[in-house]
Parts: sequence; C-alpha cells; structure tokens
Amino acid sequence: MKLHLISRDNLENTSFTVTRHNEPSFLKVWHYHPELELVLTLKSTGTRFVGDSIKKFEEGDLVLIGKNLPHMWVNDDYYFEANSGLMAEDIVIHFKEEFLGKDFFEAKEMKPIGKLLEKAKFGIKFIDVDSSIPEKIENISSLNSFERTIELLKILNNLASHNNYEVLSSEGYIKAFNKTKNVTLDNTYVYIFENFNKPISLEDVANVANMNPSAFSRYFKRINRKTFSRYLNEVRIGYACNQLIEQRGNIASICYESGFNNISNFNRQFKNITNKTPSEYLKHFTYTN
Repeated sequence: MKLHLISRDNLENTSFTVTRHNEPSFLKVWHYHPELELVLTLKSTGTRFVGDSIKKFEEGDLVLIGKNLPHMWVNDDYYFEANSGLMAEDIVIHFKEEFLGKDFFEAKEMKPIGKLLEKAKFGIKFIDVDSSIPEKIENISSLNSFERTIELLKILNNLASHNNYEVLSSEGYIKAFNKTKNVTLDNTYVYIFENFNKPISLEDVANVANMNPSAFSRYFKRINRKTFSRYLNEVRIGYACNQLIEQRGNIASICYESGFNNISNFNRQFKNITNKTPSEYLKHFTYTN
C-alpha cells in the first residue's frame, strides 16, 4: 500500500478548514499531512487505520489525528455494492498546530490544549463525550470566521479535559515512521531505537543511563507505565507493522529484521500487542488495495 502525502495548502484563505463529506463511501487512500485532523463520523461504519492501529469505526466516533500520522477510513464491503444506497457522512476539521501562532499553545492558559495536540501524535479516540461537543462540531461551519475560531478553541479545550479516551497508534510505530527525528530523544531512548533489531538486555540500557539494572527497571516502569521488555517489544512490533504495511518483506524476514530470534515468539508478541497475527494484520491492509 502506497503512502500519500496530501497537501491542503491554499485550499481556501483561512487558518483552518471545516469540511462535511456526504458520499457513497469515504476516500480510500492511506495518507498523511502536516495538519491535525478532528473527525466526527455522522453516518457510516467500517475500519479505521491510524498508524499501526486497526479498529472498527461507527456513527458517533470522534477521533483526533496528529500531524503527519498516516491514516485511512475504509467503509464496510456492503458500501461498495451496486445500488446499496448507503452514504458515508462525517465532519472533518483540519488545522496546523501553529494556526494561531507558533507559541500560542505554549501560553499558560493554553497549555492543556498544547498537551492534547502533543498526545494526538498517536491518534486519540474520545469515548463517551458530552453531547455538546458533537453539536459544536456540527454547527461550527455556520459561524463567522472569528466565532468559528473561538468555537474550535472551546472544542479543543473540552477535549483536553476529557479523561475517557483511547490512544490508537503505538510508540513503536511512531518512532519507526519518524525515525529521522530521534536526535531530540535522550540517550536511553536513542539507544533503544537504534539497536532494537539487535539483542538488547536490561543491563545494556541501564549502562547507557548510568544506573544499576534494578534501579533503572523501576525508574523506567514508573516513567513509561510499562516494563522495559514491554516497551522494547512495542518498538519492535511497531517497526514490524510499518514494514508489513509498506510491503518491505515477508513475515519471516520482517520477524528477524525487527529483532526477534524466532517466529513463534514474534507471532506471540505481535498478537499480544496488536490483537492480531501478522497474517491477519497484513490482510486488513492488502484487501484495501
């Protein structure tokens, strides 16, 4: 599956766009763009692809996609049957992180929204949101430019304080997709990512952090809310998902390239993290070509 960069520059003379789609099906293109994307599904069902996340979507879903995060919404098969009469409808808001100025969300009053936009790099599905939020999204296009901007800030502020959500894509996939940006990470994370496809022990990483292994293990779990071994497996599986999506080898070769030393362990860890076998995961993507 080819990944497409979609440019929305010069779509219209505004700092962000609000688009309502009402078509027989959503655009079936695996793509990314520098704008963040807030999507409210009004009608339609199918499969949502965000990074290495594959989930069903349905009416009422509200999802925030971070900048440059690959994604695609694919309707169920019966939407493509002749004379189905079905329609796929959503409202999509595209905006760049700096649409109100480079440092706008660094202001103390705006930091909750800034943290939300940072979290969105993984993709976020909001669960059980107050009905007022979808209503605001549906009505935003009817406002004038100033009121529309204020309303978007209100929507983002409400979502920033909403605690019931699901993070979609994995840490490993994000690091694999943005591998050229890892110069900003600290030495420990750089070491893990640059060596994940080789044997790495807890002692190796603890040495990089200048800590003894037991202290490092406790510290790592407290900071990341997962064990070092789980984190390492997520990085490896995230990379494997990226390779599978881009069709850069067969399952066996990707297993070893991702740092696993046998197929059975690779399959076990893959299903543990993605809830699918590598074959099932690959099938979800290849059927959309």
